[in-house]
Amino acid sequence: MAVLLFKLSDVPEEEAEDVRQLLRDHHFDFYETSAGRWRLSVAAIWLSDESQAAAARAVLDEYQTELSARVRREFAELEAQGRAPTLWRSLTRHPIRFLFFTVAAVLVLALSILPFLSLY
Repeated sequence: MAVLLFKLSDVPEEEAEDVRQLLRDHHFDFYETSAGRWRLSVAAIWLSDESQAAAARAVLDEYQTELSARVRREFAELEAQGRAPTLWRSLTRHPIRFLFFTVAAVLVLALSILPFLSLY
């Protein structure tokens, strides 16, 4: 019976390809499913042989631990250089987008509250 090994929703393509290559390198028999046109299915990597599930999970856990450490290290380097992404940098880099979303939020809030204010 097939075993769900790795969900692909919201996973960067680079990470998904790393997982595929890792499974190929360790000779695990796997297949993929897509979310489908209407996104009703599960986009995932499935292990075909249930007896390999523990070994495959161990390999994936090790990969994710290494990936987490690498990403944290890269973020720490960016912070040390003063180039880490922050809210202020995002706002100053895209002021028009910030203004648009602020106006949209105020408009939605006003339209939501207006009916209650006119019921005096």
